[in-house]
Amino acid sequence: MAEGRRARVNQSTKRPQRESESSGTIRDAEAARANILAVATEEFSKKGLDGARVDEIAERTHTVKRMIYYYFGSKDGLYRAVLERAYEDIRSLEASLDLDSHSPQQALRVLAGATFDYHNEHPDFVRLVMNENIHHGDHIGHLAIIKARKSTVLSMLRKLIDRGVAARTFRKDLDPIEVHMTLSALCFYNVSNRYTFSQIFDRDMSSPKALKHRRETVIDIMERWCHA
Repeated sequence: MAEGRRARVNQSTKRPQRESESSGTIRDAEAARANILAVATEEFSKKGLDGARVDEIAERTHTVKRMIYYYFGSKDGLYRAVLERAYEDIRSLEASLDLDSHSPQQALRVLAGATFDYHNEHPDFVRLVMNENIHHGDHIGHLAIIKARKSTVLSMLRKLIDRGVAARTFRKDLDPIEVHMTLSALCFYNVSNRYTFSQIFDRDMSSPKALKHRRETVIDIMERWCHA
């Protein structure tokens, strides 16, 4: 009887330990995967899909190629995971803005400012998009989750536009895709062309003063264009 009780006690104490070890392993795997994605984002954004090397990503993350292939399947799989995370991040930002708590006009200003800030603070995102366009969008076409999330941003803009029209603040002919594309283009250019524009026109587009002015200009353009 005593031996039976001891056996049950030993089993009950081992079970939580095994669960703890399992949780730790999962956390370690998630951390390793996140680290690989972060480094791969830098490599792909700077060197493109063709120029980036899995060997360098493995060396920078203190892992081995075999583990990278285990997590992502292939170099293309890693590249697509980087793209997916980049688009998920900006969609998450948009969803966090709580635009319904603002008037339509102020909500548009909040959205425009946040979009400008995101592009400026994440130049890797801009470079990744530029690189993917070099590949004619071949890889992004395989990412169903990005296409699925497009409905999120379009629904958000449709709701904002409808509120603005009802308040007689926005034009009735606004199209969510056109609004999204126009705002993206205005914010994108300030990062994608900052160096060439700065060289040609002798203006530092990355200075705090220039960024503040351009941010206000982008917000003003969007507000005036959408205004009824």
